[in-house]
Amino acid sequence: MTVTLVYGTESGTTEKIARWIGNPLLARLVPVARATPTDFEGCDLLVLGAPTYGLGDLSTDWEKGIARLREADLNGRTVALFGTGDQMTYADSFVDAMGTLYDEVTARGARVVGATPTDGYDFIASRAVREGQFVGLALDEDNQAAQTESRIVRWLEGLR
Repeated sequence: MTVTLVYGTESGTTEKIARWIGNPLLARLVPVARATPTDFEGCDLLVLGAPTYGLGDLSTDWEKGIARLREADLNGRTVALFGTGDQMTYADSFVDAMGTLYDEVTARGARVVGATPTDGYDFIASRAVREGQFVGLALDEDNQAAQTESRIVRWLEGLR
């Protein structure tokens, strides 16, 4: 199975997480700033990672890269999502960028896998919550870094 992991990052946190997730998947890592529509299409599993900035915003590189995602043919493709955020400082918009990516890929016909429970998080609202679960893996390196590794391991087991 071929896996491509496209990620956005400004502070380096999401890139670190992308490497952590990508290694066991043998994924080809692509920063969204360098991604082409073909990068989103040419794999069996597409993993997208995004940090949430401010009050629910995409990172600058994803704001620019979203146009290339929109050009890609995602109909019938399998996509997994992960997002990084700060549930304490931004409790009203925790991992909202992951929800934005979910809306983008499902509108283009992709099938999203890897939803995770919201248990163990302390936030008020998130656009990444659908039917009581996160649409992918939510990580908070600011407040719950000690839980990141176990959350990644459980999520990867679920993807396999």
